[in-house]
Amino acid sequence: MSRVGAIDCRMKRRTILFWALALVCGGRAAAERSFPFAEATIDDLQARMAAGTLTARTLTEAYLGRIAEVDQAGPRLNAVIEVNPDALRTAERLDAERKAGRVRGALHGIPVLLKDNIATADRMETTAGSLALVGAKPLRDAHLVARLREAGAVILGKTNMSEWAYFRGNRGISGWSARGGQTRNPYALDRNPSGSSSGSAVAVAANLCVVAIGTETNGSIMSPASACGIVGLKPTVGRVSRSGIIPISVTQDTAGPMTRTVRDAALVLAAMCGVDEQDETTTHSPMGAAVDLAAPFRREALRGARVGVLRGPFGFHPRMEAVLDGIVAALREAGADVVDGVKVATLTKFGVQEGEVLSFEFKDGVNRYLEALGPNSPMRSLADVIAFNEAHRAQEMPYFGQEDLTTAQARGPLTERTYLEAREALLRFTRAEGIDATMDGGKLDVLVMLTRGPAGLTDPVNGDSSSGGSASLAAVAGYPSVTVPAAQVFGLPVGVSFVGRAWSEAKVLALAADFEAKVRARREPTFLPTADTR
Repeated sequence: MSRVGAIDCRMKRRTILFWALALVCGGRAAAERSFPFAEATIDDLQARMAAGTLTARTLTEAYLGRIAEVDQAGPRLNAVIEVNPDALRTAERLDAERKAGRVRGALHGIPVLLKDNIATADRMETTAGSLALVGAKPLRDAHLVARLREAGAVILGKTNMSEWAYFRGNRGISGWSARGGQTRNPYALDRNPSGSSSGSAVAVAANLCVVAIGTETNGSIMSPASACGIVGLKPTVGRVSRSGIIPISVTQDTAGPMTRTVRDAALVLAAMCGVDEQDETTTHSPMGAAVDLAAPFRREALRGARVGVLRGPFGFHPRMEAVLDGIVAALREAGADVVDGVKVATLTKFGVQEGEVLSFEFKDGVNRYLEALGPNSPMRSLADVIAFNEAHRAQEMPYFGQEDLTTAQARGPLTERTYLEAREALLRFTRAEGIDATMDGGKLDVLVMLTRGPAGLTDPVNGDSSSGGSASLAAVAGYPSVTVPAAQVFGLPVGVSFVGRAWSEAKVLALAADFEAKVRARREPTFLPTADTR
């Protein structure tokens, strides 16, 4: 059978499975079965491995079993697009190192899932969810993957995602890719997990791994983390190298940890960050970041901190005001000096410029990525990808098109005046005249806002609906943000975002961790077929 014919057969089978709701009994059975590492943290697991009561192999086997039971069967979350055939072998090698007295650090033996746009030079694929990139083999690991391997992480597999990181066409569906099908929200299976780091968020929420790595251009870590009730950390652009990540925007792209606790996010970021000569932005990162991030958080960090609360306009349902009121009350109870109703003067001024910048940078970045693969890739340019999609419309475009790709293909080089002026305005509105001006004017330590509304229904007919979102400001500026579970609305998680100045991850994480400890809003999902709105 031809490559395309085999893909077509797989897709027909997947379409039937992915769009059908899971049986109620299947979801409940999976939820009721005890998983020995549910809600486990990195520190917990390291303590057990140090004591000799747990091995990396046992831990990896357990997560592979959990993926088979909950993701591939049971409620069929469809978060993991591929498991690593070498995961157990890696775990055994790390166990041997530990037995010989060598422990690489906090991630030694910890299973990690990677979003499918992060390159691995192993037996797994790297496709951004696109059938066009099946067989496009990277020449080397992404820099962040090399860092994780050096730190002792076990690469468990790849997660499904919104195809091309949601930069493909109008009326897109978050969490859907032609290669992987539709990922489901573990809190209500008919709800959308958001994206584009959909599978990473769901995998962490459903305890399919200890931690996962997502990527973000604008909201792709923050939004699914909030919708799936976990912690998501979008670092300052340049804190983590982008080399080896299928790109959208050299201005805004970054990778970041998706975890169940703020402490775990800090430990993973500490392992991933570092200077990479293949990504010039990393040379601007302050020295000593890894040490600062791995250090214990300062206790009672919110006490005396000056916190500016933004209420929008972010497009939230009016009922979300009460949720934010509860967050403000919790911040004040923790001892924070809260300035409620802070305004960012430029908040609505940069949407048009961002669209221009992303369109120009996507074409340039994808062409560079594919050209670097050389003969290892069946696709050599964005034009090739567009042609492939047109030739395989039934598999690639059953629900929405590729308008983003064709618009980008029509763009000129990054020397064009239209692009340069849009990028200058974009950064000015979000940095000097945006976050920096607001924090300077209010003498603020951090900005706080709701991350997004509760998850909406997955709708293959009409595409995504919006429940509001606040990620754009920090995403476009390239500044750090972290979302933490804050509440539930009809059993659906809602997160709160902490946003800081460039390179202020350590401070932002400490404040978020104090909020996390005070509120403790994280709840395990139970794979309900639909939300209980009674």
